[in-house]
Amino acid sequence: MRKRQYDEDDVRIRPGKGSRPRTRLRPAHEDAVEGFVVAVDRGRYTCLVTAGPPAGEKRRRARDRASGAGDDGRLVVAMKARELGRKGIVVGDRVSLVGDVSGAPDTLARVVRVEPRVSMLRRSADDTEDTDGIERPVVANADQLVIVTALADPPPRPRMIDRMLVAAFDADVEPLLCLTKSDLAPPEELVSLYAPLGVPYVVVGRGGTLDEVRERLRDRISVLVGHSGVGKSTMVNALVPGADRAVSHVNAVTGRGRHTSTSAVALALPDGGWIIDTPGVRSFGLAHVSVETVLAGFPDLVEGTVACPKGCNHLGEECALDAWTAAGHADPVRLVSLRRLLASREGAPDDDRRPDAP
Repeated sequence: MRKRQYDEDDVRIRPGKGSRPRTRLRPAHEDAVEGFVVAVDRGRYTCLVTAGPPAGEKRRRARDRASGAGDDGRLVVAMKARELGRKGIVVGDRVSLVGDVSGAPDTLARVVRVEPRVSMLRRSADDTEDTDGIERPVVANADQLVIVTALADPPPRPRMIDRMLVAAFDADVEPLLCLTKSDLAPPEELVSLYAPLGVPYVVVGRGGTLDEVRERLRDRISVLVGHSGVGKSTMVNALVPGADRAVSHVNAVTGRGRHTSTSAVALALPDGGWIIDTPGVRSFGLAHVSVETVLAGFPDLVEGTVACPKGCNHLGEECALDAWTAAGHADPVRLVSLRRLLASREGAPDDDRRPDAP
């Protein structure tokens, strides 16, 4: 029998464990380019890449860049690098990209860094005890929260507005109340409800102008939130030519709108700045927000809480704020507003439409 001849192809070598030494050192990626996340879809991040200055941490510089970011940018689709671990990336994040950043079809870059955020709008899935209460990041780096609500069809939901105001306090962003469909109902009753909070507002209706809205949004990064059917997508289509956001009608039986926007997307405004349109929400959980965060929005009442018992939620009879306001140290209307927001945080029904509800 002829002896078989072996060569290197006949030898199978199993690679040993740890053949590549582990290290905590990570590549610096000095050649990474900077991008602005404008959309997120199933693990793919659409980023706007420009030749502008490096991303900074101060809000003023972020707004300056945002005003011209849509002029000469290119859209790059990327995936998250493994070294980022479970770190989440949301619309509004400023990131660093490596790989193929040409923006050509069927190319894919990698997100290797997420810059420090100047703000983060968050919500919980729900406020009830049988849910996880985990925070859900919505949008990063916004400096204005535009709460869009219809004056009719569907009717306004003050509890939902209250919750979004609390989220604005928590995210340290400025709120703006945008009242739509003024051709169907007058705005005075709802405006008076939020006058003690000093929340700025704009009113729009069919056939009216959006000039005041444009001025409020100019050179800012604004996120639009509101429940379904209030006209967010219609307004976005009017503000951004070519946005082509899907619109729908309100269900005549339930009085609720359909979810026509399925994901958040950032759109550059023609006059400078960004608007981030979000899907319509039917609940806005605040389990992650503390009482102190809400109270910080009422500096005229903070001193009065010194005499409150430990762990006071400022909703019961033992709260010292009643005596504080009765002594003339603060406006009682402000205390009513604070307690309305705190009640919303505790899980009061979102669809309670009584404007005088505590």
